[in-house]
Amino acid sequence: MNPSDKETSRRSVVKSLFTSITAAGAAVLGVTHARPAEAADIRKIPDDQEAAAKRPPLFSGSVTHNGLVYVAGKGEHGPGDITAHTVSVLNQIEAELKKAGSSMDKVLKVNVYLHDIKDYDAMNEAYRGRFGNSPPVRTTIACYGGIPGSSLVEIDAIAAV
Repeated sequence: MNPSDKETSRRSVVKSLFTSITAAGAAVLGVTHARPAEAADIRKIPDDQEAAAKRPPLFSGSVTHNGLVYVAGKGEHGPGDITAHTVSVLNQIEAELKKAGSSMDKVLKVNVYLHDIKDYDAMNEAYRGRFGNSPPVRTTIACYGGIPGSSLVEIDAIAAV
């Protein structure tokens, strides 16, 4: 056996040993290898307006993958105050969740983007109770420069299917 074969064999043994130790450690800690996403596992649900468009859409209304549904940010672009906009946006999210086979009580995470932080209390009043007695975790921020499309609020969500 020449010296380069010995080095290759030694590296192979060390690599195999390291892999075994890592796998055993992961098993003890309950960690498994993540399965790569396959196209068949991902379902993109177009927004109703996007489905009717002649050009390719910019984004999907929601995407489901591995038991979760990711709902794109929804806004209200018509007239009304923060209460009317919040109610409309939450209704849009609820409709999107139903299309994906989920519901408001399965929402895990919500992001709320306000045009003006002064609308925080009124938005909370319209928001309260829409997700049941155990609401999801939430982040709320006021957006510098406002929200695109003149909406007073935009909300996105992640839910279990």
